[in-house]
Amino acid sequence: LVHIMVQPHYDDLDRNLVENAIHTVSEIKTPADKLGPGSGIEVILRLHEQNGTLKGRSLGTETLPDIDPRLVVADLGGSAFDLVAGLAPSIVALPSGSERGTFGLVSTSEQRWRVYVLPLSLNGTPAGYVEALTSLKSIDAATERFRLILLAFGLFGTVVALVGGGILSGHALRPVARMVKAAQTISTSRNFSHRVEMPLHQDELGQLATTFNQMLESLEEAYRSQQRFISDASHELRAPLTAIQGNLELMRLQKNMSETEREEALAEAEREAARLTRLVKDLLALARADAGMPLKFRRVDLDVVVLEVFHSVRTLVHGQKLILDPFKPIQIVGDEDQLKQLVLILLDNALKYTPVDGQVRLGLRRLDNQVEITVQDTEVGISAKDLPHVFERFYRADPARGRDPGGTGLGLAIAFWITQQHGGSIELNSQVGQGTTAKVHLTVRS
Repeated sequence: LVHIMVQPHYDDLDRNLVENAIHTVSEIKTPADKLGPGSGIEVILRLHEQNGTLKGRSLGTETLPDIDPRLVVADLGGSAFDLVAGLAPSIVALPSGSERGTFGLVSTSEQRWRVYVLPLSLNGTPAGYVEALTSLKSIDAATERFRLILLAFGLFGTVVALVGGGILSGHALRPVARMVKAAQTISTSRNFSHRVEMPLHQDELGQLATTFNQMLESLEEAYRSQQRFISDASHELRAPLTAIQGNLELMRLQKNMSETEREEALAEAEREAARLTRLVKDLLALARADAGMPLKFRRVDLDVVVLEVFHSVRTLVHGQKLILDPFKPIQIVGDEDQLKQLVLILLDNALKYTPVDGQVRLGLRRLDNQVEITVQDTEVGISAKDLPHVFERFYRADPARGRDPGGTGLGLAIAFWITQQHGGSIELNSQVGQGTTAKVHLTVRS
């Protein structure tokens, strides 16, 4: 940058030296002619004989560098870049228009001098040298001041950039620091109700904060669901265990218990043990579902599966009328065991809550590229407030609890998971006093 700024000044200086030297040579006609003053900037003119001896100069007694013009012509010189950089002199070609002259750069203890030497000829015979030189003191001082100014501005700009960068980075990273603090708070307290403060602008950090809060909401919901599940499972497990323990203690303490009472105690213990077995089995199925265990998909004759379940549940009928209609042969890709459990859960629920004089209808048919399994009953029905929750774990409506106290409340949750794993959907439509219809739709995949 310094070179670019001061280059024109040095070019003007060199042109002035050349013009003065050429003008002086043109004015000297005889060896006795004297030198006139230099023109333009302060230029000193000196006349040397052919052997280098100083013959005359344009100014009086100024202290000038002792220069042998023959050495300048031989091996001294300097370009404008030398002037700027302060390098040692070097021979350079004379600018256009003065092919015989040579530039030089001479340094003394006080200052630098720019020299231009032009050979002098009289009547075609070499007669000496004309030397034009000027001090670089003022321009060097200005250049040095310019360097200092550039250095000062550079340092100032660096400081401003560092301070400004620190302020901007601190401002930009403040939301990240808040997110880190929120994450540390959640990690320490295990309380997912905390939220990250949203930035003022919805930039990338704003989107990150939004995503982080959404993740916290999902974690909070999952955590609450897990807590509810553990609480409900503990409650459900406690009831049969308490009943079993109570009956065993009764038989141990009552040594004179009658055979009828003993049989009743044993029968109740067996019922509760069977209920406990079903509950543990259902909990294990849901645990496997939560663990993401894959199902074993293969081509399944769904009509054969439905028919097997239909025949197996006939032993559970207590006066209800069990009907299979409609019934169409259909093949799908799925897990045979899980599909069988799905149909069994729906039929078992329907039979449990259907009165003795009621009926349960099981149907299988194809609708375009889907399979529809329907289980329709004439049970007590489900109220509108309970219907949205029937697929939740351990949820049982009050009428259902009264009719089936041994139920686990996990059957429909398992049925919902099996349907999801097969890429299908399940829905319950019910009206109190008129019955319930369960519909499962599965996609036919080749």
